[in-house]
Formats: sequence, C-alpha cells, structure tokens
Amino acid sequence: MRLLDVFRTATFRLAFAYLCLFAVSVLVLLGFIYWSIAGKMATQSDETINAEVQGLAEQYKRRLLPGLRAIIIERSSRLGQRTLYLLTSFDGTPLAGNLSQWPPDAKATAQNWINFTYIRGPEDDRETRPGRAVQVVLQGGFKLLVGRDVSEVNAVETTIRSTLLWALAITGFFGVAGGVWISRNVIRRLEVINRTSREIMSGDLTRRIPVQGNRDELDDLAKNLNEMLEQIERLMMGMREVADNIAHDLRTPLNRLRNKLEGAMIGNTSREETVQALESAIGEADGLISTFNSLLLIAEAETGAHRDTLELVDLNEIVRDIADLYTPAAEDRGISFKLLAASRVMVRGNRSLLARAAANLVENALKYTPEGGAVTVSTFIARDDDRPAFSVRDTGPGIPEDDRERVLDRFVRLERSRNTPGSGLGLSLVAAVARMHDATIALEDAKPGLLATLSFPRVETVLAPSIAAQARRVLPAPTKAQRAREPETQG
Repeated sequence: MRLLDVFRTATFRLAFAYLCLFAVSVLVLLGFIYWSIAGKMATQSDETINAEVQGLAEQYKRRLLPGLRAIIIERSSRLGQRTLYLLTSFDGTPLAGNLSQWPPDAKATAQNWINFTYIRGPEDDRETRPGRAVQVVLQGGFKLLVGRDVSEVNAVETTIRSTLLWALAITGFFGVAGGVWISRNVIRRLEVINRTSREIMSGDLTRRIPVQGNRDELDDLAKNLNEMLEQIERLMMGMREVADNIAHDLRTPLNRLRNKLEGAMIGNTSREETVQALESAIGEADGLISTFNSLLLIAEAETGAHRDTLELVDLNEIVRDIADLYTPAAEDRGISFKLLAASRVMVRGNRSLLARAAANLVENALKYTPEGGAVTVSTFIARDDDRPAFSVRDTGPGIPEDDRERVLDRFVRLERSRNTPGSGLGLSLVAAVARMHDATIALEDAKPGLLATLSFPRVETVLAPSIAAQARRVLPAPTKAQRAREPETQG
C-alpha cells in the first residue's frame, strides 16, 4: 500500500486525532511549567527590587543625599553585578552605582518600571546584558535607578520556549510515524480479511480468516466472522442437501399421487374404487404437505425467526400434554407409557416449537418400540450442571453409535427399504429447535433402545436451588442394579 493511502485510512485519522489531543496536553503542561517557573522568577526579582527601593528610601529620609550615595557605593561593591544601582545628578552625571551611565534604551512601563540593556566587563571582553529596574526622581532633579540583572530569568524563559517547540516537533514526528506504523499494521490485517472475503465471494466457502492469537479486537472479529462463515456454509450445504433429498424422497410419493389420480380418471372403475383412489391421493397429498410444513419449521428454527417469541416455559406442562395425547396410542399398541416429572423445570423458549420437538421424540419412540415395550418421558434438573432437561427413553432397536450424528440431518432414514411411514425430518426438526434454544441434544444407548435428551441453559432467576434439589430427589440417577433391570421393567 502506498504511503498516501495510509493517510486516508480511518486508523491514521484516529491516531492523528489522538496526536492533536496529546500535543495540546503537552502544550498546556509546558505552558503551566513556563508560567510556574519563569513567571515566579520574574515576580521574585521584582519583589526584590521593590524591597531594595523601600530600604533606600528610608535611608534617604534619614541621611539625605550624602548618606544615600554612601549606601549605594557600599552595596554596589558588596553585591556585585546581580543588583544594579545608579545615582545621577540633575544633568545626568553619575554620582554612585555600578552602572556607568543612565540606560539610553530604557523602555518605561507602568509604575516607573523600565527594561533596558547595559554593558558589563572589561573593554576587551564586554557583553550586553538585560536589566529591569525602578527609576525614582529625588529632590533637586537627582534620579535613582535600582534594578537587577534578568539574564538568568530570560535564559530560563528561552529554554522553556525552546523546549516547548522541540517537544511539539518531536511529538508530531513520533505521532505521525506511530500513526503510519499502526495504520500499516491494521491495514495489513484488514487486507487479509478482505482478501479472504473476496475468495469466499468467488465461491471458495472453505476459506477462513486467520487468527493471530493476540486476543485483541481484530482476533475477536476474525473469530466471529469465521463462525458466521461456518454457519453460512452449513446453511448452504443444508440447502443443497434439502434440494437433493427433496428430489429423491418426494419423487416417489408424487408419482404415487399421480398414478392414483390417473387411475381415478379411468372410466371403467366403480364409484367405490374412485372414492378409494381419491382418498388415497388425499392421504399422499397430506403427507407431502406435512413434509413441507416440517421443512418450513426447520428453516424458521434455524434462522431464529421465533427468537422474539421466547418466554418462560415449564417443561412439565409440555410433557403432560404430550403424555395425554400419546397415551391412548401407546395403549392401543400394548406399549407402556410412563411420565416422570420434576416439580418445576423452567426454560426460556417457544412453547409451540418445544411441544413439536417433544412430540417428534415421543412419536419416534412409539414408532420403533415393539409391542410390550416401554416409553418413558422425564423432566429433570441435571445433577452435574443444574441444567433443565427432558428425555425420551424407549426399548426399541436404538440407533448405532456411528449413525447418531447423521440421523439429525434432513431426510435421513436408517431403514433402507423405507417401508415405515415418515419423511426423515423428525429428528432434524428436534435438532433445529435445540439450536434455536441454545440447547444440546444427546442420543445414547438405553440398553435396549434409545435415550434422547434435550438439555437447556439454566434460568437462574426462576429455578431456585431448593427447586433444583427437589427435582434431583424426584429423579435420582439410576444405580447399576436398576440399569440391569431396565429391560424387564420397560419391556
């Protein structure tokens, strides 16, 4: 990237804004130092001059002009050149002091203050130095000048001003250099994200944004984008699988529907045969409509279309309704239907989708449980992590361990002949509902049969510890002896 492009980046603009703020802070800080040091030194110098003038004024009142002249001579020889004195006659002739003449370039200020320059040193090494003094007019036209050499104060002021300028210059240089360096680093990482995005847009959905491992906000962005890409890839793969499975699984029932309708149109059939053919065609159409409804529910659950309808739901109410609905069907087939419910198991979810998922699990268990078997529906609070859950246990053939992940996909049926009614969407709908509710689904071997468990996130504000403990007492973990007797009690 060119250097000019760096200056147009948002990162550099942010760094430059911070530089300006920092420069203003440095300026304020050094200005305060300048005011504190140089200003205080100038004030102290003026106060010293005022004190000296007051002392000489008192001496002048007591000893008049001769006494004042003697004091100035004595102090000039004793104090050296730091304190400046000059006493002149009415015509400007010097009478006493360490200045050779009245300063010709004296610039008067308020209250008889003057700023001037004077020459000090031998003739072969003279130097011009700055001074500040108070001038006093005495009786008879005599004039008195009392001041101090302010070269030290001026040097401090000059040093601080120079330091201020250098500090601003150095701050600006390192600020711009740092802004360019930071911008180039950020741009380099953003370019990786942009390049990966372009590759993904070109069709390579397997590409992922590399994570540097710095645990900064760009790493968080990369992780979130990678999770989003995985979700998009999963949904697109699911769409492809759905399209393939629809073409494969719905072709047969559509052909049957067409053949039955074509048979009903044949003129040599009896009225009873026509009615029977139409009823069979309606049954095929209902099956197709049910399949499409299931696909629609799966799509809505996976896209989170019902997340705004989540509310506090008691799993016991749902499983009791499911038990009331399926108990007669279980009794007709000679299957024992049991319900084990804790006192209160609260989750946050969509009631209708949770009921549909529970109904699919129960219906799937009843479908594969042989006559004389048992189906048990339980709600409980997990002992290890206090998560609310419900499970469905049957005594059917179960699912091989290698196929337990695969059966959660759409249109997956382990029965090769596909003689059992169904579309292979029951467990995939359960899995979609579980993902929508941030729940986990586990398929385990019930020995014999299958144990399907849905575990939900905890709802701490609703489920008190006492309730959780009560739920554990209602549904304790089975012992080895109980597990050994399970086939006898459920089958």
